[in-house]
Amino acid sequence: MEYMIDDVTIRVLESILVSKDVQSSIEFKSVLKLFMRDESLLIFGEIAEESVEIKLTCAEFLVRVFAMIGDVESCLALRYEALVLRDEMAAVHPELQVTCKEWLTFAEHSLENGFHSIANQACEKARMCSGAIHLESDDFLHDVHVMEKIDRLKDSALLKISSQSVQAQAKAYSKQKKVKESTQQLVISTETQKGSSLFRSGIKKHNLRKLHEYRCLRMLSG
Repeated sequence: MEYMIDDVTIRVLESILVSKDVQSSIEFKSVLKLFMRDESLLIFGEIAEESVEIKLTCAEFLVRVFAMIGDVESCLALRYEALVLRDEMAAVHPELQVTCKEWLTFAEHSLENGFHSIANQACEKARMCSGAIHLESDDFLHDVHVMEKIDRLKDSALLKISSQSVQAQAKAYSKQKKVKESTQQLVISTETQKGSSLFRSGIKKHNLRKLHEYRCLRMLSG
């Protein structure tokens, strides 16, 4: 592999970011964000046939880079993909099994940063990990607390999703209403112009007729 996936690369990047002033740092992060998004696709394309350990190592490295440059969306997206990959490979590699706590933590971070749909999915994953609650279990109260937390997070995520849907519908209705009003105004304006034109044409014809009658009378009188 061509890419340096280690702590040295992270430390170099940190030193570069620290050495820049605020404005330069913002501009540098913006450019680096676009660059790293493209590079991450290339990296995962190159390691498509590699082992799950290498894929997870690359994902962890890129998560740290995206977190450092403030790309929350890419950071969460890669974290989610890494968790899903571990979940899928857990049957073959039990040590990769994602815990309920890990899904809950991810759901909280997603919700805090406005990614409500992915938070809802993480809650579903956490619920599947938690399993059924058994009354005779020594961890009964803990299990109940976990399930209540999952439900709270899921309800919050669904409420946000629903609110966004309503806002999107209201925005679409408002836009449609404005287009309709503009169309109506255009029709009224066109009809007004047409009526005004017809009125002027009628006056002109009336005046021409009067002028013609006047000339005829003059010819007869002459």
